[in-house]
Amino acid sequence: MRTEDEAGVATLDLNADLNPAPADLPAADAPQASTPQLSTQHVSAEDARQSEFGGRAPREGERPRYKSADPRPRTPRAPDDPERPRLPKRDIDGWVLLDKPIGMTSTQAVSVVKRLFNAKKAGHAGTLDPLASGCLPIAFGEATKTVPYVMDGQKTYRFTVRFGTEMDTDDAEGTPVATSDVRPSDEDILDALEQFRGEVMQVPPAYSALKIAGARAYDLAREGEQVVLEARPVVIHRLDLVARPDADHAVLEAECGKGTYVRAIARDLGRMLGTCGHVSMLRRAAVGAFLEEQLVTLDDLRARADAGEGPLFEALDPLDCALEDLPQLSVSPQDAHRLRCGQNVFLRGRDAPIFDGHVAVSCQGSLIAIGDMVEGEIRPHRVFNWSRAMPRALRRTA
Repeated sequence: MRTEDEAGVATLDLNADLNPAPADLPAADAPQASTPQLSTQHVSAEDARQSEFGGRAPREGERPRYKSADPRPRTPRAPDDPERPRLPKRDIDGWVLLDKPIGMTSTQAVSVVKRLFNAKKAGHAGTLDPLASGCLPIAFGEATKTVPYVMDGQKTYRFTVRFGTEMDTDDAEGTPVATSDVRPSDEDILDALEQFRGEVMQVPPAYSALKIAGARAYDLAREGEQVVLEARPVVIHRLDLVARPDADHAVLEAECGKGTYVRAIARDLGRMLGTCGHVSMLRRAAVGAFLEEQLVTLDDLRARADAGEGPLFEALDPLDCALEDLPQLSVSPQDAHRLRCGQNVFLRGRDAPIFDGHVAVSCQGSLIAIGDMVEGEIRPHRVFNWSRAMPRALRRTA
């Protein structure tokens, strides 16, 4: 404590109490040094919810900003098949030609098949709508490198057009936007189909995966926005009337190129015939070199998996089966090494066919690469892992 002596000189008493008690309080009641106390007040779930929404109650369907603050109970994600234990993923190369059932998305189908094979990498060669069934080629491992070539191939569809109603989605899952009592005759349909063959201009459906200013067209349509898509050229090689079950329905079969929308064919056919139309049933029968008779069902794959890996892997087609419609070219081991290193190989002056376009290159029965033939020169475009791209029969004995 600081004091002054008689001479007015300030001194410091080191023995003095540095925290004296107030004069009106006894020393025992002097305030003590405060320590932080943790609040034990209970915060209700409703208060926690409102704190995540700026002090207000959440609107219907609104979610909190932080997942950890979400008081709603979480439901564990169900596995594809709870009876099957999860095994370590492995490298698998090849194709499974799945007969996709109605009601399942293409992504869901790939997930189920991928787990049956315990594959590390898988993808499909062309989306099928949940309403559609049929050929869904699923690629594993190195086969995913051939997906773009499969998607560029011709596709065969068998579909049913229902006359009298036009849907906003151009299929049976949409909302009616127009109706008509007009029903065309078989002769009228046959005459109209002539206008759809060859290279034609087609306006894609509003509910499609095409992008408009970075957004998917179907997302904009679901939000109620007016979707305007420009017509684009497509090629329809074949379009035939297969059956006429009744006046309301017509079964058609189309063989078309990449980018063709069957739903748009049904919509435009109805309008051309002076009525309305939409797709009520759709099945993809073939994709490129993959045909309908090669397809396997999910039930068949599950039964094979229960029987063991041998029966299951019998459903796996080799990697190069997707390239059967490409010209095939065999090269020497020396040229194969150059291609695998990304080097071009000259064939001019050799006893080899000279043409321009894509070519599947192999060496001693093994697929090496997909290349572009330009003026007698092979330019590698996709190179495959040598050991994993071997034909299945050779790989089992190697």
